[in-house]
Amino acid sequence: MEFLAWVEQSGFSVWLRESPSVWAYPTILFLHTLGLALLVGASMVIDLRVLGFSRSLPLEPFGRFVPVLWLGFWMNAVSGVLLVMIDATKLLANPLFYIKLGFIGLAVLCGRLIANRVFPHWPAAPERDLQTSSRVLAGASLFFWIAAITAGRLTAYLFTGGDLSASVR
Repeated sequence: MEFLAWVEQSGFSVWLRESPSVWAYPTILFLHTLGLALLVGASMVIDLRVLGFSRSLPLEPFGRFVPVLWLGFWMNAVSGVLLVMIDATKLLANPLFYIKLGFIGLAVLCGRLIANRVFPHWPAAPERDLQTSSRVLAGASLFFWIAAITAGRLTAYLFTGGDLSASVR
């Protein structure tokens, strides 16, 4: 915990948390939100198409969303580390934070498996019948992203570092 307190009280973390500058916390939060929109938005578009929505649209062009998805992932990874630094002692003691990370890991794994199965030779992937396993992965991916976002939002409200049952009241 001493290391986490040191990180939280470092000059950079204090500046991010307390600076009135638009380049501090507001920018990091904006980049995290933008990364989330790119990552989850692109993932959901691919997932929904794999599940059969908009069958009239060819599947192959949806492979173009994969790089957008990864851009969003890396934006969220970097901005997420910065957001953790701001409140490390409380956030890293919050079990919901680890639940969120677990769901993100599962969603990213599903997305990677879907991309490997559906767009193996992107951008020249021919249209073909989707396997049931790809559809199961797409459904799981949607669930995991919704669960990750929900757990992420709940970290700010349900657990503040002490007894979980006391913070819910």
